[in-house]
Order: sequence, then C-alpha cells, then structure tokens
Amino acid sequence: MSFHEALPRPPEELASLLGPDDPPPFSRSSHGRQYPAVLACDHASLAVPRVLGTLGLPEAQLSRHIGWDIGAGALAEAMARRLAITVVGGGYSRLLIDCNRRLDDPTSIVEVSDGTTIPGNRALSGAQRAQRAQQVFLPYHAALDATLAQAGADAGAPPALVAIHSFTAMFGGRDRPWHCGILWDRDPRLALPLLSALRAESALVVGDNEPYSGRHPADYTVHTHGERHGRPHVCIEVRQDLLSSAAGIAAWAERLVRHLEPLLADPALYRSTGEATR
Repeated sequence: MSFHEALPRPPEELASLLGPDDPPPFSRSSHGRQYPAVLACDHASLAVPRVLGTLGLPEAQLSRHIGWDIGAGALAEAMARRLAITVVGGGYSRLLIDCNRRLDDPTSIVEVSDGTTIPGNRALSGAQRAQRAQQVFLPYHAALDATLAQAGADAGAPPALVAIHSFTAMFGGRDRPWHCGILWDRDPRLALPLLSALRAESALVVGDNEPYSGRHPADYTVHTHGERHGRPHVCIEVRQDLLSSAAGIAAWAERLVRHLEPLLADPALYRSTGEATR
C-alpha cells in the first residue's frame, strides 16, 4: 500500500490522536535551493502524542535506538544547511508508526522491538492503526512528496532524494564493522559514485547495502518517492556512536556533503530514468 492510497477512516471517537500541544507529523526546514535535491529523515523524532504517553515505556527505553534513529535528524539538518537545500523529517517516533515501512508491513507498528515489548502497541484495532496512518504517516509522506514536486518544478528536472538514517554499533551481540552504509536498488546514479568516494577514504569501512538492504521491498521511502518517479536517490546509514556528539555530527555532515556536492552539481544526474513499473 502506498502513502496516497485510501485507508478506512477511524471512528469519530478516535479522530484526535494529535492534540493542540503535540508537534506536527513532519518538520520541514528550507535552507535554500542551491540544488534540485531534498533530504529526508524518516526517524528524526522520538515524540509520542500526549494522549499515548510514552507508549507504556520508561523514557530511557523510548529514547533508545528503538524509538528513533539517534543522531540522524541532527545530521540531516546539518547537511541541509551546508548544501542549502530542504530537509523533511518525520515528526514522531518510529514506534508510533514507522514511516519507512509499507502500511501492510508487519513491522509498520511493532509490539516488540529489539527484545523490548511496546505496551502501547499491543492488540491495536484496525481503527487505531488507521488513525496513526491517517494522522502521522500519510501527512509526512505527503509533505515529502510535495517538497520533491516543488523542487522538480523549480528546476525543470527530476529532483534527487537523499534519505538519512543511523544504525546501532552492535546488533545481535556482534559488533558492526561499518562506519556507514550506502543502500540502493536499481538506480546507481548517486549510490555507486558515493560508495566509491567514501571507500577511497582508507580509514572508513563502507557497506554496500549493509548493514541493511535497499533492495525492494525494503527502504519504502526512497522507493516510493525516488525510484517510482525516476528520481535519482540514495539512502545513507551512519553508525550511531559516530553521531553521539556535536563534533561527530559536524564531521559526518562535512564528509557526506563533500562527496555529495559534486554529484548534485552535475546536470547529468537529473535525467529521468523513467518511472519504475513496480
């Protein structure tokens, strides 16, 4: 199911998930229009609507990696400032609903994440799931779609989409060797030159579709807003311990922008490959 497909409307008594004191379902920060490109950060926030408290979790659990991509929002914002482009971020915790999953994916709203039970997600009704989709997931993706459409209209070319995520240094009891990963599927225009440039830095271990895969049906956001529209796109993952300080975030923003900027400045990048059929 794609973000624009109709969902059952929640009953009236469930219609007010987001109150007047809650943040909006997305953030959008524009730093200029230097390139026809947009940054996206699906898991930028750990916010939960007040009516749901902390989803039954202690604050310390909610602020772990299960609740958001630690450091990714700050990294995306720093990159957007350096590139003078717009960044769109998810406004709520991935535990409320994951904006980088299809709505029919079992991991869209999880009851257990990395061994932690999420009490506020247990035994949800179809109406409650639809409520979260209608009020959080769909507005975020509509905002990203509109931002990309405007960037393309301004440039007269398909804009580029760069998604920013972060990953844990350890998973399943094992250390992850990668400093960062480049996730992609069928469109190499951004992914392969970026992968090559990062690997040229001898001190870096860079994953090619590691530690996660960008192959369809994974990586919902870049597939929906990038590949399906023939837009150049890439998903970048950075290890969270490298983003644990302001200095680390600044260093990675500088590194990624240094390698991305020549690619975004090349007019040949924005030639459409045509819309994907899937």
